[in-house]
Amino acid sequence: AQRYDFKGSKASIDFDQKESKLVLVADDEFKLNALWEIVSTRLVRRNVPVKNLTRGPAQPAANTTVRQEVALQQGIPTDKARDIVRFIKDSKLKKVQAAIHGDQLRVTSASKDDLQEVMRLLREQDFGVALQFGNYRG
Repeated sequence: AQRYDFKGSKASIDFDQKESKLVLVADDEFKLNALWEIVSTRLVRRNVPVKNLTRGPAQPAANTTVRQEVALQQGIPTDKARDIVRFIKDSKLKKVQAAIHGDQLRVTSASKDDLQEVMRLLREQDFGVALQFGNYRG
């Protein structure tokens, strides 16, 4: 409402928690892209990974507006998890096991150094999904 390029125009951002998606509505494609830039910069400022957001195609909506759905991905998809497990196994680290648990990936090892090495290797690679490391006992 405070931006000069949105004065007097219909622009809105709605969050559907059940389907975990954002719905962007604007007057035209240009304003829709500007709305996306606002959302993405705000998320980056709050340290939310933007890699897990998937923009859908822009669709015409009511009253000559344009609508776009942005899907929020939570967890790791199974195909990406398989790629990560394969990468860990190919890295030839001894006594490191990786297992897929639903939408999470669990990596176990007796050595903290091996776990830290796996974390370093995974941070260097780009799997198309933002990785978070949790439950690390240090």
